[in-house]
Amino acid sequence: MFPPAQASPAQRYDQLIRDALGARPMRVAVVHPCSVEALQGALEARDEGLLEPMLVGPEARIRRIAEQAGLSLQGLPIEAVEHSHAAAARAVELAVQGRVGALMKGSLHSDELLGAVVAAGSGLRTERRISHVYAMAIPTYPKPLVITDAAINIAPTLAHKRDICQNAIDLLHVMGVPRPHVAVLAAVETVNPAMPSTLDAAALTVMATRHQITGALVDGPLAFDNAISLEAATIKGIASPVAGSVDILLVPDLEAGNMLAKQLIYLAQADAAGLVLGARVPVILTSRADSLRVRLASSALARLVAARAAVQVSPQEDA
Repeated sequence: MFPPAQASPAQRYDQLIRDALGARPMRVAVVHPCSVEALQGALEARDEGLLEPMLVGPEARIRRIAEQAGLSLQGLPIEAVEHSHAAAARAVELAVQGRVGALMKGSLHSDELLGAVVAAGSGLRTERRISHVYAMAIPTYPKPLVITDAAINIAPTLAHKRDICQNAIDLLHVMGVPRPHVAVLAAVETVNPAMPSTLDAAALTVMATRHQITGALVDGPLAFDNAISLEAATIKGIASPVAGSVDILLVPDLEAGNMLAKQLIYLAQADAAGLVLGARVPVILTSRADSLRVRLASSALARLVAARAAVQVSPQEDA
């Protein structure tokens, strides 16, 4: 699905977008798009053919912002609600009813939107814990790299990490990687009872061999250098089946993941498409600082995930 290793990060995202355009069309609830950036993001993805936006929020305010910014809302349906909390609740209802295949964060806080998604009785909860992934295109790394979780789960338990890991693996399958390599990160490569992250990493590695985590090769604990560089692992005498070829970096907690992702974005010129997984529909989380390419890549990932989910829930045709 992705071009050769020598392709630039921009080319990797371009391929992702082309793949998404081949999937079934997707209507997306854009939740509380009460800023110029939120409206522009939805319109850009529509203009590229990636999604069909449905705006959910206070209609008069949305129209006023669009008029002031010179943005045309012609042809866009608007679900009118009074405020951001109601917008989040209504967007969840639309997803449960099957009227939209994904949610896109507008100008409300992420916690407000995700709180509605995971609320008891929302209809979007699954047996999985929701988690965030950054699908990163890094100039100095030869293939896409997923970092998880850097935005939602602050101090995940072992059970949470199992779900976080599986969510990311399932995304890589959608992206065309049949057996992704997962490195469970810690500060060291040996199990240390004083460092809980190493215990979790070792447990996750065994869970993968016992099919409690499926569809990937999982190894840890690994420090960042040994996960990314086979040379570094070899020098240290570490024999790891994922070293130097990792597709997913599973971080010990949100702080580590957030710092790692932002270091790559700002020091290594990485692009980072963001998506929330684990609910019945994907949730697109973008930042005002994101480039157009990143916003489009996030929408593309959501479209691919939603298309896969639609196929899985479709009734089997008679043989």
